[in-house]
Amino acid sequence: MNSKQGWRAGAVFLTVMFCLGMLWYLHVETYIPRSYIQVRALCTPGDVPAKAAVQISNYSRTHPVFLQLSDYFWVKNESKYGLPYGTKGSEDLLMKFLALTNRYHVPQEIDRLPCRRCVVVGNGHRLKNSSLGDTINKYDVVIRLNNAPVHNYEKDVGSKTTMRFFYPESADFDPQMDNNDDTLLVLVPFKPLDIQWMKIILNNEKRVRKGFWKMPPLIWEVTPHNIRILNPYYMEVTATKILGTLSDLQTSKKTKTSFQKPTTGMLAITFALHFCDMVDIAGFGYPSLSNKKEPIHYYEKVTLKSMAVSGHNITLEAVAIRNLLQNRLIHNLTYF
Repeated sequence: MNSKQGWRAGAVFLTVMFCLGMLWYLHVETYIPRSYIQVRALCTPGDVPAKAAVQISNYSRTHPVFLQLSDYFWVKNESKYGLPYGTKGSEDLLMKFLALTNRYHVPQEIDRLPCRRCVVVGNGHRLKNSSLGDTINKYDVVIRLNNAPVHNYEKDVGSKTTMRFFYPESADFDPQMDNNDDTLLVLVPFKPLDIQWMKIILNNEKRVRKGFWKMPPLIWEVTPHNIRILNPYYMEVTATKILGTLSDLQTSKKTKTSFQKPTTGMLAITFALHFCDMVDIAGFGYPSLSNKKEPIHYYEKVTLKSMAVSGHNITLEAVAIRNLLQNRLIHNLTYF
């Protein structure tokens, strides 16, 4: 082989290796756990908002994070939908509840951050033995879901909890043991009874035992200053912009079929896209539909069979999350 042929062979080799390297990079960035690298030291202000504005129609960060009494905004801007996508029909109950808590804001130490690094921690089984705890604790905002425990799982899921999204039926966690003293317990109201339940707990009123698909706690040691109600705007955006299913709501009413609502995890990701400058996720994803034995959660042995009656379209949500990963709006700490 002469020098010219050798040069050409070398050039071809380098080109092939570059292409393979790019494919590997794209694959790694989207699907390989980022637990092997440190949380990004540099957070670019406005990074997620800039990308989200391109991908999500009518994207806006001007809406209040939590429901608030000021200006009775739900009266001035009447909701098109009732709960969980709006507040139509629940205004009086909300005013009574919000007057009781008198808390509507994000803590100043989070609100004034020049760049918010957030991680949404799912409840998926792939968190088990992940050793992601120290990594998760490095984020400015750690969002957890429903009744996912922290105590005894710190090595894999961390110990820091900035916000925990929940609804009454998923409130069977220990508010003190599985949260921090300053954790915001963020109620996601799916129905007016959810707000009433929270009001009853805080006021120690006569308990309501009917109207829930699963009995929520009757005694729950929480204080009003930690409680917030998530603005249903984010649920509407999840359904209309991220999943694109809310248009089916009227059809489902006419046909009396069950409308599939977004999961708390999908909702939390949507919220983070509107609140954070950097959004990572961990513990998302379910086993394949053919896998009947693998648990879906890191803390219990419930399998995919339990999702059959959940009212959630997990296949559609998987596609939505994969699109967000591929468009670099979010990054993954675990396999998806």
